[in-house]
Amino acid sequence: MNSEVEIDAIMRVRDITHPLPLNLDRPLEIEVGCGKGRFLTARAAQNPDCDFLGIERMLERVRLFDGKCRRAGITNAKVLRLEALYTFHYLLPAHHARRVYVFFPDPWPKKKHHSHRLFGPLFRTALWKRLEIGGKMEFATDHAEYFQEVCEGFSTDTRFCRVPSMPRPPEVWTEFETMFREQGLPIYSAAWEALPGDDAPLEPLVIPPEAEPREGIVRRKDKAEDFAQFENNERNA
Repeated sequence: MNSEVEIDAIMRVRDITHPLPLNLDRPLEIEVGCGKGRFLTARAAQNPDCDFLGIERMLERVRLFDGKCRRAGITNAKVLRLEALYTFHYLLPAHHARRVYVFFPDPWPKKKHHSHRLFGPLFRTALWKRLEIGGKMEFATDHAEYFQEVCEGFSTDTRFCRVPSMPRPPEVWTEFETMFREQGLPIYSAAWEALPGDDAPLEPLVIPPEAEPREGIVRRKDKAEDFAQFENNERNA
């Protein structure tokens, strides 16, 4: 089999009002802001009995994720180019995902931009609705203030309890984590488990355009050039 030709890891959605075509007979793990897929494709290769879905807004990274799957012959990983909150709110099956990963999301460090951050009551509710009871949410960031905010939000939500974070060896670090660790920046990690709760239907999303989360967009100007150089090096490696 020529995997470069036959494997297509890009999930193409022609109708965003219908749920994604997922196999509900297999477990599912999801990564928000999966980048080029270093972490998620490694997970997929190690766990062939599970399906993996990456959500990524940047087209070039989606294409690189697809190429990584083709070269490695990975058939149980897909990447979706859609906004994360919308995907969780409308397109995923209820209580099916066994793990969700959000590693190094844009922290939107300026206070006036905090409404753009992914984590908040809307995302936590949609996240709980998609995780199986006992499923886990894994989070990591290099931004101390954002980490504290996310932890405080989960600590007041009775649908979650904090649990130990999963180990992440260097070979599965995301591109951002690799870059931040090479710069000597501290990394903050946490995980939460979904508990039984009120399983009421989700209310329709009403989000003003200026408050929409924008996963995958690099806003930290001081790090953008470093990351662009890092990506070029990775591509040429």
